[in-house]
Amino acid sequence: MKLTGNLLIGAAQIAGDKGTLYAVSPATGEQLEPVYHLGGVADVERACALAEQAFDSYRATSPVVRANFLETIARNIESLGDTLIERAMAETGLPRARLEGERARTCNQLRLFAQAIQSGEHNLPRIDLPMPERKPLARPDLRQRRIPLGPVAVFGASNFPLAFSVAGGDTASAFAAGCPVIVKAHSAHPGTSELVGQVIQLAVAQCGLPEGVFSLLYGSGNTLGTALVAHPVIQAVGFTGSRAGGIALMRVAQQRPQPIPFYGELSALNPVVLLPGALTEKAVELGRQFVASLTMGAGQFCTNPGLLLAIDSPALDQFIQSAKMALQESAAQTMLSPGIHNAYQHSTACIAKSKQVELVASGLASDAPNACQAMLYATTAAAFMDDINLHEEMFGAASLVIRCRNEDEIVQVLKKMDGQLTATLHFANTERDAARRLLPVLERKAGRILANGWPTGVEVCHAMVHGGPWPATTDARTTSVGTAALERFLRPVCYQDLPDELLPAELQANNLLQVKRLIDGTIFLV
Repeated sequence: MKLTGNLLIGAAQIAGDKGTLYAVSPATGEQLEPVYHLGGVADVERACALAEQAFDSYRATSPVVRANFLETIARNIESLGDTLIERAMAETGLPRARLEGERARTCNQLRLFAQAIQSGEHNLPRIDLPMPERKPLARPDLRQRRIPLGPVAVFGASNFPLAFSVAGGDTASAFAAGCPVIVKAHSAHPGTSELVGQVIQLAVAQCGLPEGVFSLLYGSGNTLGTALVAHPVIQAVGFTGSRAGGIALMRVAQQRPQPIPFYGELSALNPVVLLPGALTEKAVELGRQFVASLTMGAGQFCTNPGLLLAIDSPALDQFIQSAKMALQESAAQTMLSPGIHNAYQHSTACIAKSKQVELVASGLASDAPNACQAMLYATTAAAFMDDINLHEEMFGAASLVIRCRNEDEIVQVLKKMDGQLTATLHFANTERDAARRLLPVLERKAGRILANGWPTGVEVCHAMVHGGPWPATTDARTTSVGTAALERFLRPVCYQDLPDELLPAELQANNLLQVKRLIDGTIFLV
């Protein structure tokens, strides 16, 4: 595949006329060829028109056809080989091993959704058989299935150039549900986005699908993204990014004549609670583990442990000393882009200005461009609860320790916090009652609760929840990782007294698709 710098609209490659953009290597600051020609409102119109034309045909495809499409995309991504990895390394500063792992996750994710839709787990048809003799009123024949919402807009994320980008979880789940997708590529890695976009475009042709099933657009500023979310053809949005950017787009989605769901992941601190028994048993080990999690990928994970809560004690001091020693040996790492690096510098500078916050330790400094120097701060529970500025995410390898007087104060701090993607409990076997007390509080605050682990790393599987109350996500009822992500792009339709031959195949009496169905409240496997 050759990079062109063009928009991919349906089957065409088109040079935009709304300005230009170069990818920039965060490690060196050099511009990377080719130049990218940015799109505008007219390009959004063309992509949306094609998506609208493709929708009814694509949504009518069988799960087998859509599964083959997803598997073809996965094979095509793998066929790019080192070309994809090397371009992503140049555009993000991420190491080869990390990107190879992310590529594997992306392809496995596509294949998982292919398996899920063929098993029928995403759409359990419901049938309530007629009861003509029921008094005082007869019950009609009622049958329900879920259908795709319509064309979906997806915004590529900066921190996962593959797994949360052009062929990432939002795109994969929308495709699996039967929705065409229009992706707005992230401007920090346009070449990586184009390579993946080209092989999706190829998969559309290989599988004989309508060309409007997929388009890829580039645009700087907010004009193109706003136009995409506002377009009446778009029926849902998947977004991973900054809180400010997500809120702006969410308002556009809500203020349309027809409001649409906006599935945004915006920010999280991912609190880790260290109970006294756990600290007493292994303070030194926990300190080292914490730093390893904090500094992984320069801290540029949405599940990074940005907050630690513990009761003030000698064991906590021992933990902090262990973390300090590990952090002081931690090399600075290149961040994903100059913009992310500048935001990190700003957020750490702001927290350092607080008179209620002390700098515990810092990692090794570096003169290299966009280098992230790890930081660990500490404050008291009272100071944290009094200063809302301490609740802001520091996107990078920085975290804040909150010293609490007792368990009740830990609960108070947790209740004061915003919603989170994750919450973690470290406890000894003798502290299960304390953990049980904290669980209801954590359940109200987070989408995933971990025991004696670290939140970085999100398994792609059926049970995973990558979501949480505001502002972790804009809809706490959903997940963006795992097969339940399909549910975001489906809606129920009920058919009353429709003749059997007019019903969708999965609702017909003969059940030719051989799917599980809920009939009068009982699940039948065939």
